[in-house]
Formats: sequence, structure tokens, C-alpha cells
Amino acid sequence: MQRGEVWWANLPKPIGRRPVILLSRDEAYLVRSSVTVAEITTTIRDIPVEVPLDVSDGLSKKCVANLDSIITIPKNILETHITTLSPEKIGKINEAIKFALDL
Repeated sequence: MQRGEVWWANLPKPIGRRPVILLSRDEAYLVRSSVTVAEITTTIRDIPVEVPLDVSDGLSKKCVANLDSIITIPKNILETHITTLSPEKIGKINEAIKFALDL
């Protein structure tokens, strides 16, 4: 596991199974039982906290990483690796995090 990977996660209800992007620093995956992620959704609002993703990023359809939906989850609910985002997309994720948290 590493930052920038997209995984299927079985999130608690009412959210359910959905893709998430891993946001924790790489060193955390070896020692922590929980990791920080952002939800990926097909609800697109074209706002600065969203990073557009699509088939060119390894996803099955047009969607966004929503950085207003940052959560910490148990690592064991991550099910299947989907893709790893490019350094360029991870840069956009970083920008959206800064906007979302007013940093």
C-alpha cells in the first residue's frame, strides 16, 4: 500500500462499498491499523475540493475524489487495489486537500 493508490473499501453504512484514495504517508501503512482516505464518487459538482478522475486514471467511469470527504478507516476494510494515480493527479489531490482544510 502507498499514498495515491485507489482501493475498493467496504465502508460502514450508509456509505457502503466504494472506491477510496489512500492519503496517509507511505510509512503509516506498515505500522498503523487505520489509514486516512478520501471517497471517490460519481456525484460531480465541479468544486475546488474535487479532483476529476476517469478511465485514463484507471477508473471505470468519470468520477471525482472528494477531498471534503476525508475519513480514517480500519485498513482491513480495504478490499481490492484498483489503480495508482499519477504524480500529477496526486499533486491535484494535494491542492484540493489544502483548499478543503483552508491550509
